[in-house]
Formats: sequence, C-alpha cells, structure tokens
Amino acid sequence: MKGVILAGGNGTRLNPFTKIINKHLLPVGPYPMIYWSLMKLKNAGIEDILLITHQDHLADFKLVLGNGECLNISIQYEIQPYAGGISHGLLYAKKFVGKEKFVLMLGDNIFEDSLVPYVRNFNNQLKGAKILLKSVEDPERYGIANIDKVTKQITSIIEKPKTPSSNLCVTGIYMYDYNIFHYIEKLSMSTRGELEITDINNIYISKKELSYEILRGWWIDAGTHQSLYKANQLIQKNSDESREE
Repeated sequence: MKGVILAGGNGTRLNPFTKIINKHLLPVGPYPMIYWSLMKLKNAGIEDILLITHQDHLADFKLVLGNGECLNISIQYEIQPYAGGISHGLLYAKKFVGKEKFVLMLGDNIFEDSLVPYVRNFNNQLKGAKILLKSVEDPERYGIANIDKVTKQITSIIEKPKTPSSNLCVTGIYMYDYNIFHYIEKLSMSTRGELEITDINNIYISKKELSYEILRGWWIDAGTHQSLYKANQLIQKNSDESREE
C-alpha cells in the first residue's frame, strides 16, 4: 500500500506566517508539522509516499525532507498548480498510485492513534474506501457523517451542515482503492470552485463501499492559530508522558 499526503493550499488561516512558509513546515513540537503524517504512515508499514504541494513550496519541502532519506522512507513529489480541492489534488497521484490501494492524509491533521489497525482492516476490505471519523464539539465546521442507528452504516456525508445530525466529523485520513480516479474524473466543480472529496465519499456510500472507524485518541486539524497551539501542547504532553514511563 502507498501513501499520499496533500500539503498544498494557501494556509490563509495561519497568516502572517504562511506568507513566507508553507503551513505544513511550521513547528509542531520538535518537528515540522509534515513529519507527523510521514511518521504515522511509516509506522503503519507505508514507506512509499507521494507529497503533493504547490510549485512555490516545492524547494522548501525538498530542502527539509529530501527524498525521505532522513526518515528512512521514499518521498516523491507532484505539483498541484492551484488550490482546487482535495479531489483535484488527488488527480496528480494517479500515476503514482497505479492499481494499488492507498492512504490519503491531509498534512495538517495531527492525531494520537496508530494507523496500524485501520490500515490492516482496510487491507482486508475487498474493495471500496474507508474513512476515519472523530466526534467534535463544533460539527458545523466539518464534513459530518450521518450514521443509520440500526445498520450502523454511513448514509451520507454533509459538508459544514447548519443543523448537524451527528457530531462525527470526517477527519483528513482516508483510504481508497484505485477506482477513486474514475470517480474524480466525472466530478463537477462545487460552488466553491473545487472538486470535493465529500462528493467522492458519497459516491462510495451510494455503492455501499464506504466503511468507517472512529479514532480513539485525540485528533486536531492544526490549520488555525488556536489549533496549532493546541497541537503543540498535545504533542508536548505525549512526549512528557513517554519520558515518564
């Protein structure tokens, strides 16, 4: 299985820092933010990784990460020319992925859980996709999964609902088979001018091919000043607890 990390975007929520540096290179604990996604994939046995970013940031990533030698992994790069959404960015991974299953991560997601059990379960899934969910206190900010109370299956995902029917948000951790690229090529731009990953997930739901699991530990989207600060606190707390053991 391969790994794909999206590390583009404009990072406007983290201005003024992101006027001079890609947000995924900002510090979270002792490392740049992007390290945490890379290490989660590596620890799950995924060492062949594609990093997708904007042309303006490519040199910085290569300066920090090289081809992955510093982490004993293999990193390749692709350019997403503009911020056209998660699904748009994924189009640039088509050649890299080939016919394999893969894990897609958004590079500003910092979380506690190991990916090992989730990757193992997806490997045992014959086809389709898997998403990881997490309960949040402000569901109106996220894509929210509606779960049937009887079947426990996802019936739909609604992006930033005004009246959420649940508090289970779709985290930036996804797993897909290669069919996703066929689905992306059929997508239309949303009103935001993007190819939405929510539309892709709803396609898998319509085919009854989308499974899910719920993260047990903490999870945070470190894309704002407040959440970046909190991510640093959580990482430091984990580090302190590890030293005490």
